[in-house]
Amino acid sequence: MGPLSSPSSAAAESKIKAKQPWRCSPSRPAPSPHPSSSVRTAARTACASPPSPSPPPPSPRSRRRCPATTPPPRGTQTRTRPPLFLRPATHPVPASALAAFRRRAAALVPASAPHLHRHLRWLLADASTTSDSDPALFRAPLDHIESLWLGHVRARRPFQYVVGNEHWRDLVVAVKEGVLIPRPETEAVVDMVKGVEGFGGGWWADLGTGSGAIAVAVARELGDGGKVFATDVSDVAVEIARFNVERYGVQDKVEIRQGSWFEPLQDVKGKLMGVISNPPYIPTEDLPGLQPEVGWHEPKLALDGGRDGLEHLLHLCEGLSSALKSGGFFVFERDLTSNICASIWQTNGNKQSEFLVDLISSKWSSSFRDVKAVLDFADIKRFVTGYHR
Repeated sequence: MGPLSSPSSAAAESKIKAKQPWRCSPSRPAPSPHPSSSVRTAARTACASPPSPSPPPPSPRSRRRCPATTPPPRGTQTRTRPPLFLRPATHPVPASALAAFRRRAAALVPASAPHLHRHLRWLLADASTTSDSDPALFRAPLDHIESLWLGHVRARRPFQYVVGNEHWRDLVVAVKEGVLIPRPETEAVVDMVKGVEGFGGGWWADLGTGSGAIAVAVARELGDGGKVFATDVSDVAVEIARFNVERYGVQDKVEIRQGSWFEPLQDVKGKLMGVISNPPYIPTEDLPGLQPEVGWHEPKLALDGGRDGLEHLLHLCEGLSSALKSGGFFVFERDLTSNICASIWQTNGNKQSEFLVDLISSKWSSSFRDVKAVLDFADIKRFVTGYHR
């Protein structure tokens, strides 16, 4: 899934500003209808723009996303500590200590970044059952909460990694370093696939599943016989996707398989009703220009689209024909984020989607029909969809 914020954020927020943001109890999995979840997500992502002059990039050692230990063998199912918002609240914090922390935390917020005050409120809400009692019960020691806050403000660590979740559609999706953060624009993919005839009983592939957000959301809409095969090459992504699948109780509908793109799906080749993917899309030379929240912290594996940003998309196009059954549907997302101005990037993004549509329609014209670019809620051609003949 795409980078943390996009030039279309302002336009997106203007189109959803009438919706009211919601706060869920951090321990509840699915609180309210999905459109409202986009508001908090959009607010988080739109507010991720530089809050203050950028500090020097962390050293290579400090930017490591994983401990310096030998990773488990590929395919090994691991258990890690639950994210902050799901831990039991067993740490009492006196009101005086909490008030002192609030003052210290607020003092770190520069005048140019008032949105960080909102992040502080969200952090305290996710980190405690209630902060009004004395003592308040927190999910981690207060000094740990303070270190998380410092990482967010000074090291530009994404807020979603700080609290361990992202509000997406009607889900509260667990995330961690090494897994791309789900974006609000991607929610539209679920509605697209739900509109495909025979959707409920079909087999679907979510390629590059990351946190598993799409796989879980689609699985919750499936009927009898429906199934999602979610693939990812990353050990961390497979771990987190399994966690989210189990947390929402859709193990019977989602099968997580580790491997690159279509590689783990040889046994279902030609049987899939649909293929969904939001592959890496950023040209390699643009990676150094990404905002710190993305470039310093989110996994390069999920961002780097090769020389022109189309390397993985073209590979997926090559494999579509043999993966889909006749009449099968596909949707690719082209997340449009860059360090260049919004108007230029919208033009370039639209051209990239149009290029992909033209390529599929010409090179694979005998295999696919009704290939088109689909607008997102900011009127950018973000998605490419079509059907197998």
